[in-house]
Amino acid sequence: MTDKWVTFSKFGDAELVRLAGEIDLANAPELTREIVRHTGRAGAVLIDLTAVSFLDSAGVRLLDTIVGDMDSAGTPIRLVVGETGAARMTLQLCAFRDDLVSTDLSRAAEELRG
Repeated sequence: MTDKWVTFSKFGDAELVRLAGEIDLANAPELTREIVRHTGRAGAVLIDLTAVSFLDSAGVRLLDTIVGDMDSAGTPIRLVVGETGAARMTLQLCAFRDDLVSTDLSRAAEELRG
């Protein structure tokens, strides 16, 4: 039951994935499968991490897996992390790809359009 941590909707032409709460080893594998299932045929993907309160290495692997899948498929993707917060801090510590990270949803959607 992943709906506690992830919801799916549309934002413009993009598939919007909103993650919330603690993303860790306990839920990351199941979340990865769920996100891949929902975004496999998407034309563009936005992942909103602004409501994530904790992100461990399993959560970073989740994001890395999704980004790798989207890159392989040629699907544009952006991560929304806000100005502050657990996800932003963890991704900065891991030196996650800056070119994919945006501070707000509208800006991320604009970046997807190119």
